[in-house]
This record gives sequence, structure tokens and C-alpha cells, in this order.
Amino acid sequence: MPRWLLWTAAAVACWGAWAVLGKLLGEALTPAQTQGLTTIGLLPVLVALGFSKNLTVRPGGRRGIAVALAAGMVSCLGNLPYFDLLARGGTAAAVVPLTALYPVVTIALAGVFLRERVNVIQAAGLALSLVAIYLFNVTEEGGLAPGWLAYAFLPMALWGLAGFLSKVATADLSGELAALLVLLGFLVVNVGLLAVEPWPEDVSPRTWVLVAALGFFLAFGNFAVVVAYGSGGKAAVITPLAGLYPLVSVPLAVLLFGEEVGSRAWAGIACAVVAVAALSWETPPPAVRDGSP
Repeated sequence: MPRWLLWTAAAVACWGAWAVLGKLLGEALTPAQTQGLTTIGLLPVLVALGFSKNLTVRPGGRRGIAVALAAGMVSCLGNLPYFDLLARGGTAAAVVPLTALYPVVTIALAGVFLRERVNVIQAAGLALSLVAIYLFNVTEEGGLAPGWLAYAFLPMALWGLAGFLSKVATADLSGELAALLVLLGFLVVNVGLLAVEPWPEDVSPRTWVLVAALGFFLAFGNFAVVVAYGSGGKAAVITPLAGLYPLVSVPLAVLLFGEEVGSRAWAGIACAVVAVAALSWETPPPAVRDGSP
């Protein structure tokens, strides 16, 4: 199994847990407070990365430092309109699931600027992954609210751009250093949010534990994705694979909350399983002839 696939699987597991923990947290904090306080869980990942022996910059690759920092900040800034849509509720929140289609942006940018190409089987997997993401996230009941579509595209565009920038950064930096800088970009925005957002009152120990766990799984998931990019995986393949984290969060929600899995979710799971197999199908390199008769 290629190294990039192992790291992508780790990201799927982390983000799946993150999605469920967010539900457990409920409305104990405002979205901005939650984002800012995830710094508690972010710091251990940053510290561990700081001791890595593979924090290297390739010759002439200083550009990657700025690109990686920008990727983290852009990704974190994408959470702000997303949180705003959640807070508004009603028709505004109905478009929130559309933001889960951010891999489309990364795929398009990687195809145009990085000239990434996928084989036929991976292309089929790519299509299935987007179908699965749609089925997991855009429900029949919620529908789409046309008046808010343009606003919903903002986090979608920012998250998709962040994925592309992360991949670009790994051309100049080791995966570990790129991941460290991406998370530092997150930290900059988080600190800014804590500076302007009123400090929450009467926070229970349970809430502190949950928000710390949220930060850890979000940070480790981002670290894993960036290392996957740096391990030679294509952004056009890794990004939609990582977006299939409901494969983890749906079973966890069933176990923890007793939620029922409807036909739409089952269809999404089926598409996702096939998509994972197809996207991980790499075309073997052509055989090299040794010149012997």
C-alpha cells in the first residue's frame, strides 16, 4: 500500500471522529469560540511536529514556507462564513452541506496548474467520490437555498484553495515541515479569534475535553493530508478521498447516538467504498527493458 494512501486513511479516521465530536459538543460554545479554543488540541500536534527530524526545505524552495502558512490561514478563514451560515439557521443553513464539495475546487486547480492527470479507473472513482460526498451531505429535506448559494461557495472556494496550496507547498518542503506551517497558519487565525471573541463563561470540564479533542483530531487530520500530499500522492486523488470521512462518522453516529442509516446514506456508503478502491488504483509504471534478447 502506498504511503500517501496510509496517511489519507489516517485523515479520514481523524476527520470522521472530529465530525462526531462536534455533534457531542452541541451548542455549549459559539462557533467562533469553538474554532478558537481548538487551539488546545492543536498545540500538542504542533509541538510533536516541532521535534520532527524531517523539517527540510528543498534547494530554492523558500517559497513553500509562505505558501504553507497561507494554506493554513485560508483553510481556517474558510470556517468563518461556514460558521456564520450555521449560526443563521433556516434557509442559510440549508446550503451548508454544499461546502463539503470543496474537493471540486482542489481538483480543478491541480488539473490546471499542476497538470495532474488520473487514469480511467481513478477518474471513475473521482466521480463516485463526489456523488458520495453529495449523498452524505445534501439531504432531500434540507434542499438548497438559492439566495445563499453564493455565500456557501466562499468556504467551499477557500477550503479547496487551501488543499491546492498545501500540495504546492510540498514541492518545496518536506511533508512534515509543510504540515507544521499549515497548522501554524491555523494557530494565527485561532489566536485572532480568541482576541476578538468574548471568552465563554461557565465552561464545564466535559466541554473542555471535547473542544480539546476536536482540535486534536482536526489538526492531526490536516497533518496527515499534507504528509500524504508530500508522499507523492496527487491532490486530485487525495482530496476527494479525504472528503469521504462520513465513512467513519456515520458508523460512529449509529453506535453513539443510535441514529438510523437511511437509504441515502447507504447509497453514499456504497459509492464511497467503490470510490476508495478506484481512487487508490495506481497505473503501474511501464516496464524497463534491459536490452537483453
